Amino acid sequence: MDRPVVVQLDDVGVRRYTTGQVILDEVSLTVRGGEHWALLGANGAGKTSLLRLVGAVSHPTTGSATILGHRLGRVDVRELRARLGHVSPAQRVPERETAHTVVLTGASGTVQPLWRAYDDATRERARELLAELDCKGFADRPWAVCSGGQRARVLIARALMPDPSLLLLDEPFNALDLPSREDLVDAIARLAANRPELTTIMVTHHLEELPPTTSHAVLLRDGRVIADGAADEVLTGERLTACFGRPVEVSRQHGRWYARSGRP
Repeated sequence: MDRPVVVQLDDVGVRRYTTGQVILDEVSLTVRGGEHWALLGANGAGKTSLLRLVGAVSHPTTGSATILGHRLGRVDVRELRARLGHVSPAQRVPERETAHTVVLTGASGTVQPLWRAYDDATRERARELLAELDCKGFADRPWAVCSGGQRARVLIARALMPDPSLLLLDEPFNALDLPSREDLVDAIARLAANRPELTTIMVTHHLEELPPTTSHAVLLRDGRVIADGAADEVLTGERLTACFGRPVEVSRQHGRWYARSGRP
């Protein structure tokens, strides 16, 4: 039995109104429940613009975008966004609050905590999510002194507070060192294993950041999809060479992908 369609993009185009610049051009994509997508491409390829579209933050100029069964332009995007989890390193967070409080704000969808909105069950759920993301040990640590890797996992816990069916990860590995990167890879892989109905779409620049649970991938170049489908079929040297415009060699070990320049 086919899983439900979570994201359906049909010939989507996005243009900047002020200049007419084409950001996305005739993008079509189908994402189903429980799939885990990687979104790759060079800087300026349109990755973040595509993620903003899927996150109901922006609308297509042409074509149609249907998210969780609702077509953009025909739905209250505030209600739709409440059903999505969106993680970005640029997320505004109250610096003086603890990691636990940061996660709590995900329940109210606010930057600052709304204490009257959090009952005992909500507070306990926040602690359970911190434990699931292996953050229990620093739940009471102020955000300002959390490391980059700790912050990345706390933001994912925050995004999971409303129990979304679609989780969008916009470069969650940005500026992480090797141990922090591996901790985050492990955490994302556990989410996929423990939450079979959860769908994820992750923007990244590096194949090494992809967890082994990545099931699908889409490659963007100059705002157009040049390949999409099963990860094993898309994440090849030939297709990544076409995507990035330089020779790329790809290997895979223990379920993880690795890329290097194909030049001697």
